[in-house]
Amino acid sequence: MLGKRVRKLRLERGLSLSELSQASGVAKSYLSTLERNIQSNPSIQLLDKIASALDISLEQLVQPEAKEQTHLSMQAWYELFEEATNAGISREELKRLIELQKH
Repeated sequence: MLGKRVRKLRLERGLSLSELSQASGVAKSYLSTLERNIQSNPSIQLLDKIASALDISLEQLVQPEAKEQTHLSMQAWYELFEEATNAGISREELKRLIELQKH
């Protein structure tokens, strides 16, 4: 799971394995084995180097995907709320709609 996350983040930033290796100071071969889930127990220090090279926090690197999806879901709700308020729907109306949906 961690290896897939590192690969996804690396590709999102348009980095090759070599570039990530240079930026993090972690051997390219080690990064490759990490991304292919052959190496599954990297040290915190190593993960911190990778996170720094990817310009994210260590926590962002190691958080489970479900946590990320929840965050995205909360962001989507925030955007929906913002759209509703911009359209003139009051907080009270939104609360009533939510209560109706619960029942």
